Amino acid sequence: MTNAPESKQACAAALRQLRQGARAPMAQWLRSHLFEHVLPFWEPHAREAADGLSTCVSDTGAVLSTDKWLWSQWRAVWVFSRIYNRLDPDPRWLRHATQIAAFCARTGWDERAEGWALTVSPSGAILRGCESIYVDAFAIYGLTELYQATRDPAIRQLACRTADAALRKLARPYDSLPHFPYPIPAGAKPHGIPMLWSLTLAELGHALGEPRYLDAAASLSAEIFRDFYRPDRDLCLELVQADGRAYPAPQGTAVVPGHVIEDMWFQVHTAQLTGRPPVATGEMLRLVLRHLELGWDQARGGGLLLAVDADGAEPVGWNFADTKLWWPQTEALYATLLGAVQTGRPEFLDWYERVWRLCLDHYVDWENGEWRQKLDRSLAPLTGVIALPVKDPFHLPRSLILQIELLEGLPAPAGAA
Repeated sequence: MTNAPESKQACAAALRQLRQGARAPMAQWLRSHLFEHVLPFWEPHAREAADGLSTCVSDTGAVLSTDKWLWSQWRAVWVFSRIYNRLDPDPRWLRHATQIAAFCARTGWDERAEGWALTVSPSGAILRGCESIYVDAFAIYGLTELYQATRDPAIRQLACRTADAALRKLARPYDSLPHFPYPIPAGAKPHGIPMLWSLTLAELGHALGEPRYLDAAASLSAEIFRDFYRPDRDLCLELVQADGRAYPAPQGTAVVPGHVIEDMWFQVHTAQLTGRPPVATGEMLRLVLRHLELGWDQARGGGLLLAVDADGAEPVGWNFADTKLWWPQTEALYATLLGAVQTGRPEFLDWYERVWRLCLDHYVDWENGEWRQKLDRSLAPLTGVIALPVKDPFHLPRSLILQIELLEGLPAPAGAA
């Protein structure tokens, strides 16, 4: 593992140089953190990926269950494919991605439900069926990136079959969709569906040159700003009624700052891919700062709380609201860097540095590699299950990958082929 004091000092120096306009030192530090600290945690679990990647693991790397959550499998396909496509053309990254995807394709498709199972056994038996529309989205996300690495027509066909089935589902009321781990109340709709599906369909449509996917992505993106963003509050809610009207508190006043921060960079990317931004890019990036300020727990050591109430009321209508999970912090890192690069406004770099300092002190696991996933409000580690019983290589490596791409000025991924 990397040496904590030396790595922290190197990061601090790179951040200072970034302030002065030099991007290369920070990009190099991020590469070191990804390839020397994060990925070595996952490679032992990926070497046997012919039977799926082990993601039910502790922060120390101990395997807690051999169940394979396809939610995590497909996300790992994206990460390994993206590394191969954009950062390091070592064949082992593509091998990891293709093995995991082959396992999913062999075991996880449910023809009757026209979607992907949630969990399978290492031998391929379905343990839990199509319980989440998000698994289908992550499948498209991973398959799109893998297709760009391989140009395999079978991968393209599987991505399109998944997307076409999903578009039929998304045409129905959202409260009829399988939505693990958060059931949708009758007559309501969640922010997460247009958030994730806008990006994944935009990625697929751009990669394949398919207007129907780009059209759907643009429509979903517009839905976010039409129904979930509330101008009177200047924030995005997690749950509204099916027609976009307010849903009763406390569920209807819950705000998940990390979700909104993640979604705003999703929408910046989606707008670039579709060419149809629902609002100005500067407005999306402003909302990153708005929700950072809303969710940052200044009173208890910093860090983004999982959820807050729009009116400051208690209880917050979201489970585990006062925890400080790793993923909102990782999303804030990429979103603030994106804001700094695109706008030049110093407050984005102020936040970028603030979040990195917190993460280096509290989330990076200097002994075991990777990061600690779950902290309580006092920034002490938690071990219980929150949402899914998994630790997967996704939010953290994706954030590092995208930060590196941004700083190195890599060209946009290839388009239609």
